[in-house]
Amino acid sequence: MALAYFITFSTYGTWLHGTDKGIGSVDRDHNVFGTPFIAPDADREERAARRMTDPPYVLSDPARAIVRDSIVELCQKKDWKLLALHVRTNHVHVVVSADREPGRLMSDLKARASRDLNRSGTDTNLKRWTRHGSTRHLFDEDSVVAAVAYTLDEQGPPMAVYDPRTNEPRTK
Repeated sequence: MALAYFITFSTYGTWLHGTDKGIGSVDRDHNVFGTPFIAPDADREERAARRMTDPPYVLSDPARAIVRDSIVELCQKKDWKLLALHVRTNHVHVVVSADREPGRLMSDLKARASRDLNRSGTDTNLKRWTRHGSTRHLFDEDSVVAAVAYTLDEQGPPMAVYDPRTNEPRTK
């Protein structure tokens, strides 16, 4: 049984299959822990861009704070242990311990964030999230510590962060 999950999901259209940024991307055929990511492929990235029905979605400062606060509140309500959270302009990292299947957990996080963005009047007509994301199982304490450190300390300048060590949200 996993101690926690390291969940990452990106915003719509900002991390297309075939991209050469980061370490690549994941699809149905490249989604097993320890297997290689999709290699950069400009043609595949261009095909993915042509299939888009809305423009890429980039989270503004206010939207990032809404997403952060939505996830914090949902975790508190459901009694899930939120270990780290960082909302960036084009993706969200969450380290959470919960008695729930991680794919369903990610769907719940996206749904709550979208609901609160809708209620705020923020970008109500846009697609916000990619269809899925990454849901890594963390089976030992070292993996949890590494995921927390990556989420809180290795993402560049802090944007919308929740750090349970301080129990306070931070914004850039």
